[in-house]
Amino acid sequence: MSKPLIKRPGAGAGTATSTPARTKQESSLDLPVDPPRAGESKQSWVYRQIQERILKGVLAEGARLPSTRELAARWQVSRSTVEAAYDQLRGEGYTAGTVGSGTYVSAVIPDNFFRRGLPGGEASIGTRPGQTGHGGAPQSPIPATPALLFAARTADASLFPMPAWRKGLMLSAQHVSPSQLANEESQGWPPLRVQIARYLGAVRGISCEPDQIVILTGIRDGLDLSARILLTRQDKVLIEDPGYLTAVPLFSQFTPKVIPIAIDEHGFSVARAKRQRGVKLVHVTPAHQSPTGITMPVSRRLELLAWAKEQNCWIIEDDYDSEFNYDSAPLPALKSLDTADRVIHLGSFNKTLFNALRIGYAVLPKRWVPAYTRARHTTGRSNSMIEQMTLARFLQDGSFARHIRKARAVYAQRRDLVMHELAQAMGDEPLRVSGEHAGFHLLWWLPVDADMAGMLARARAMGIAVQPLSDFCRRVTLPPGLVIGYSGLSAPQITQQGAQLRALLAGGGSAA
Repeated sequence: MSKPLIKRPGAGAGTATSTPARTKQESSLDLPVDPPRAGESKQSWVYRQIQERILKGVLAEGARLPSTRELAARWQVSRSTVEAAYDQLRGEGYTAGTVGSGTYVSAVIPDNFFRRGLPGGEASIGTRPGQTGHGGAPQSPIPATPALLFAARTADASLFPMPAWRKGLMLSAQHVSPSQLANEESQGWPPLRVQIARYLGAVRGISCEPDQIVILTGIRDGLDLSARILLTRQDKVLIEDPGYLTAVPLFSQFTPKVIPIAIDEHGFSVARAKRQRGVKLVHVTPAHQSPTGITMPVSRRLELLAWAKEQNCWIIEDDYDSEFNYDSAPLPALKSLDTADRVIHLGSFNKTLFNALRIGYAVLPKRWVPAYTRARHTTGRSNSMIEQMTLARFLQDGSFARHIRKARAVYAQRRDLVMHELAQAMGDEPLRVSGEHAGFHLLWWLPVDADMAGMLARARAMGIAVQPLSDFCRRVTLPPGLVIGYSGLSAPQITQQGAQLRALLAGGGSAA
């Protein structure tokens, strides 16, 4: 078994929602509670007790839940367990509330759209567990999905300055013209492309014209369009191994020749890529390799660019989380070194602001701009004009930069807390991680003799799940490791999930 690529000693978001005036109705959670199911974690148990009461109508719309401290005392669990369950309920739309005003049952329960036989309602699409779908035998109950530990590799929407964004939306709605609302901008609103070009020049070292930029819904949109435009069934695509999980299903829609290339200590291996013939497209994550976190050095970037020019192939630079470097300034983007115009640079504001924004961008070789614009028009893909206008103003007036600085500081603190939790889990053993210097996740390299199969089985028995490095590997075999996401977790959630990881490593049991 080869050694880890990097050995380095250890050195939820709920969206606040405005709520209408309510009569104060204190929820009764003093009712008898079901005992935990076999292998069910305490967080899952608390979540299930509240969720089931909401779905059955015992907790009515607008009902106020007890404080986390009060419910923890009633049900004899830790306060952090209740906080995590409340965060999950809020994130899934069952509850809403703001700091200081309490937590309330939402007006619209998400399961209402997927269940049959709601209390006092008409039948709707889908069935509840145990009911029939088309008049046949009762279906078996759907097993509860295990809670995935340290899976929050996304922007924390609770950090987003929603009042400023709401004000910007109102201004955009007031100033948008009927012609702007009527005409689709397939390439994206020009003033937004101007602001993105300025931003990339200042932050990522990319010298580009606004006309080289196409506005997308996100990075996956860019990957799909690139494959749609550039590939035929005979073309070959090279991807990183281990690498981004969605790359294979996206590219495989357009060619069966998707080839994993094993990375090395510098990321994507150009030496291994040179053994391939007929390559049309390469997908890389040079700033923070997904999932190992390796940063591709300048020498390797220049080697990759020279090879792409020689082979007449195209490179997709997936710059998914480059805004968040915690220990030093990031290297300029691969696109900034692209003198031959071979790189398609993809970025996303969904990662930096909030997932539901659905605005990303591509910086394209000039020859491909018309094709991407036509493809967006043909497929009917476009972005909201009002949100594009708001984002342009957000970039121009400095709000975006202020938010990034704030979020970067918070994520760095969460990274430090995660490192502490992992060090606690290792005890006297050295902590080995990679990718902790940047991004929304790091890779925790476990002891080489770790029993990963046994760990996954124990996790299932505890009602939890972890994300092993092997899930991201196609052909390559690497030492055991776990992908640890932290950006979307609060400090109590990190502490709680760290305790669950320690229990998992210890060989069983559950931790509150």
